[in-house]
Amino acid sequence: MTIMQDRPPAAMEEAVQNGFNLSWLQQLKQQIPGAAEELANDPTLAEHTPELMDESPNQTQRTRGALPRQGVPQYSAYTFRDKSEVWGYNLTKLYQEAVSRQWSSATDIPWETLRPLPDDVEAAQCQLATFFAQVEFVAADVPGRFIAQMSPDYHEVRMFLLTQVMDESRHMEVFRKRALANGGGLMRMIDSVSDVTGGSTDNAREFTEMSSRLHIVGEGNVLTLFRLGELMAYNDAEKAIYRRAAQDEARHVAFGVLHARYMNECTPERREEIHAYLDEAEDRQATGNGGENPAARSANLTAESLAILLGGGAKKADEGQKILAAIRQRQVKEYFQRLKSCGFDDRIENGRVNPALLEAYKAAA
Repeated sequence: MTIMQDRPPAAMEEAVQNGFNLSWLQQLKQQIPGAAEELANDPTLAEHTPELMDESPNQTQRTRGALPRQGVPQYSAYTFRDKSEVWGYNLTKLYQEAVSRQWSSATDIPWETLRPLPDDVEAAQCQLATFFAQVEFVAADVPGRFIAQMSPDYHEVRMFLLTQVMDESRHMEVFRKRALANGGGLMRMIDSVSDVTGGSTDNAREFTEMSSRLHIVGEGNVLTLFRLGELMAYNDAEKAIYRRAAQDEARHVAFGVLHARYMNECTPERREEIHAYLDEAEDRQATGNGGENPAARSANLTAESLAILLGGGAKKADEGQKILAAIRQRQVKEYFQRLKSCGFDDRIENGRVNPALLEAYKAAA
């Protein structure tokens, strides 16, 4: 206010004529007690976040809790304005974890530990890195399309998905670097970019459709491989890549599971719809159609690369195939655990689950 008082009277008169009015200061009638002090224990200030509405009437870019303003254009571009379409449990905690565990491929990977590898092993590493660079690009691109379609009232979902886009972009970067860093190079792409996460995932028009196929099945399969990355790693750089990528991927999978659990409990009328999404995704998990599962039984460059890396070279690929079979079983076991966690394990009991997956699960028991 001191600044305004120091201005020439003519300037203030002109400002008043142009609508200068400080009445908006009266809007802050109620202070939030102790919010700053609470940040130490609750970084999200969840208790001070306005309650969500089941259906958002907000068709502007107004953030939840902000006061509306007259004359703002109605964008009407938000396809998803129902909480039940996009919401999930523990979103804020997942977001906070994502923010606190960001890492850099430039400073957090010990690239100096790379050493020349036998040609067959290096080629296999480069082929696998090419696959992961491609699949992680799609895992960023697909959910990214839904962010701007959500009402700003559901900013928790938006913010988490933005961290996933960042995570997957970093994965694409680090695997691309690995392919180029040790004398190899990028190898052949899989048959179709749109088939990386199941084809229908890439073309999904509904959020739960995308999440069921991508997070619960597609990224779940990749997470198993990342967790077992040390079996395929030949140096500390590769081990670090898999460890860090696994912690990111686990969050994405958790998001999908928690969204499916919310849908199961709050919109049970959509259970059959979600089961239908899982039917198709399971087929691709079992058969490897479209390259969705690099560890699938079908012959593909990625599975062959895994066999070489797991066995210790092309001449020991038969040993690698045995380990790969155990990894497939591990993928199925972890997938069944996700189904149980989100409340869709009835498909296991009633025989709806893909028979090949059930066979692998029983063999691993």
